[in-house]
Amino acid sequence: MKITEIQDLIKFVARSGVTEVEIEQANFKIIIKSEGNKRKGQQPDVYMPQPMPIQQLQMQPLQVQQQYQQVAPDNLPAAAEPKKDKDAAGENNAKYVTVKSPMIGTFYRSPGPDKSDFVSVGDEIKPGKVICIIEAMKLFNEIEAETSGKIIKVLIDDATPVEYDQPLFLVDPS
Repeated sequence: MKITEIQDLIKFVARSGVTEVEIEQANFKIIIKSEGNKRKGQQPDVYMPQPMPIQQLQMQPLQVQQQYQQVAPDNLPAAAEPKKDKDAAGENNAKYVTVKSPMIGTFYRSPGPDKSDFVSVGDEIKPGKVICIIEAMKLFNEIEAETSGKIIKVLIDDATPVEYDQPLFLVDPS
């Protein structure tokens, strides 16, 4: 588009009372905004966005990547011991029902900071009873019990992020 065509377009926009005109072609884009009758006699603002520079990523040589993969695993602490503890705890907890998070969000035990917890250890629950809240995207979702029983353990701290299917409570169904 030539500069004279742009000037004619600006004059047309000023005369017609149109508040905004946007034209996009293959190699450029022009936006003309006007405040209409408020600015009679003045030319409207013209915005011509500049093209964004393309940033190229540089790949690391394969040799450098292999150096990072060759970290000595002998120097790392052994992770086998906590698994044994988990297995032993799992055997003890086999008779309990695990209440898991149905979504990703932030776990809250009470409806507000100055309110009491929905449930505590030792409380009896029934299906439909609200046991906690999970906040996801500024929405507070009440999580209801699906089984009857007694709360044995709260597995997560208040105001802590939780993942989908993460254990929240242990319930003794007997």
